[in-house]
Amino acid sequence: MSRVGKQPIPIPAGVKVNILPDKIKVEGPKGQLESPLFEGIRAEMEDNQLIFIREKETPKVRAFHGLCRTLAANAIHGVSQGFEKKLEIVGVGYRAKLDKGKLELYLGYSKPVIYEIPEDIEIILEKPTLITVRGIDKQRVGQEAYKIRSFRKPDPYKLKGIRYVGERLIKKERRAGVGGV
Repeated sequence: MSRVGKQPIPIPAGVKVNILPDKIKVEGPKGQLESPLFEGIRAEMEDNQLIFIREKETPKVRAFHGLCRTLAANAIHGVSQGFEKKLEIVGVGYRAKLDKGKLELYLGYSKPVIYEIPEDIEIILEKPTLITVRGIDKQRVGQEAYKIRSFRKPDPYKLKGIRYVGERLIKKERRAGVGGV
């Protein structure tokens, strides 16, 4: 039995779960999401908890057991509380500005980088150098945070760029063969 797959998922108040043959629909105060239900795995509601049961013991079904449970748990957490990722901008003159559904990033390029904010994602600027990406889908929040980070990844020599809050970076020594210093 999968250690992750056999754990029940508690359903918080205000969240409705609808079990269909091939997916699970979750609806809560923040919105609605769907989670896939793989072949050979069955979902049941017991005492306000969602439980996943394997119908077969094939390696493929065993591999998907924990994944199916985790995807459903993320959907339930997303519609009840939501997910967020924080990014910080480090560098002299590097900053961000929010303007009518667009995020303008000044990252040392000749022109600002303009990022169109998707409808299912919310971006908040707490400071000009601190970006918060929020949403109900964990995968989408992580993907959009990565896209923003990819505009100027942290430089390993000066550590300038966009990084996740709490990300630990290792500074490299100067490049070999560089003269003058």
